[in-house]
Amino acid sequence: MKDLRVEPKFEKAQVERGPAFEFSFEGKPIAAYPGETLGAALMAADIVTFRTTRHQGKPRGLFCGIGVCFDCLLVVDGAPNQRACLTLARPGADVRVQTGTADDFYSFEE
Repeated sequence: MKDLRVEPKFEKAQVERGPAFEFSFEGKPIAAYPGETLGAALMAADIVTFRTTRHQGKPRGLFCGIGVCFDCLLVVDGAPNQRACLTLARPGADVRVQTGTADDFYSFEE
């Protein structure tokens, strides 16, 4: 799997990264660094589709990158509607593509 992060020797900000860790996306290991969002780690791994639309199944990923548009929704550890651009990556997290909306995950019938 590719790592599209800027190589440290080219990074002008010279940010000190902590040790990498892994979470899984659709069962595949993804490398992340402390303080990185799921969106940043997935984009660095060349993964651009995080959810599909409810009726047409169209792919969606990062769009605004600041938590406004809701195009980057993921299922994280079984919880739907987690925005990839705002949710920090955690070691061992189980991250999945979200299909549709939260209504598709929960039953509101009594």
